Amino acid sequence: MIIKILALGDTVGETGTGWLCRPGFLSGIRSREGIHLIIANGENSGKGNGLTPESADSLFDAGVDVITGGNHTWQRREIYSRLDDDERLVRPANFPGSAEGRGYTYVDVCGYRVLVFNLSGNAFMTEYVANPFEWADKILKAEEGNFDISVLDFHAETTSEKIAMGWYLDGRASVVFGTHTHVQTNDAEVLPKGTGYITDLGMCGSMNGVLGVETECILHKFTVHTPVRFREAKGRLALHGAIFEVDTDTGRCISAKTFIEKE
Repeated sequence: MIIKILALGDTVGETGTGWLCRPGFLSGIRSREGIHLIIANGENSGKGNGLTPESADSLFDAGVDVITGGNHTWQRREIYSRLDDDERLVRPANFPGSAEGRGYTYVDVCGYRVLVFNLSGNAFMTEYVANPFEWADKILKAEEGNFDISVLDFHAETTSEKIAMGWYLDGRASVVFGTHTHVQTNDAEVLPKGTGYITDLGMCGSMNGVLGVETECILHKFTVHTPVRFREAKGRLALHGAIFEVDTDTGRCISAKTFIEKE
């Protein structure tokens, strides 16, 4: 069987989440594209910033099966207990073990076991995390034999670290996609040993600002350098992500392509 996975880039704030979660939108894409599993990065899907119980519920109700995270996962304290209790939420596994939440989860897709795991990069990230390459090895070794398909959301700053992870896991993970930088890259491909890969999925939110934030806020930060409260950009909304097709007989990806849906 061929399993089709839709991976969605970082959902930005109330604007992006509200547009993504409007009635029938994701279910329509699922039906039209023949999608079996939807994974979305939701670390900044809450109003203002971070992940909230309300934004998580909105994404799940809209049809998202697993929400992955990143360095902003713990921005809002109200999500902490939910991270521990809800197996559909994952956060970077290479943060300290005392941090709330889990680094990977399992999803049953048409009777096949899909491992979804989440890691944070080291390069140019402000938070200290353990070596993501070692953690990828650790998770895949610990769960060996327990999954038919494995999918990694690698939440990292630099293209080089993300590309390195793709090559590092080629043939060992079914899919590796990058998140965090909010700009979709044009390099969706199947690597030589069968791993579907893209450096960054992009984002779900307004294209009128800078990475989903009003342009004036970001220009103030870069030119004046004094603190400024970010405001969500509005209008010209878009969904950015990628679709991967994985063969359940081999666990290898056979097709990878970028996916964009605009307002």
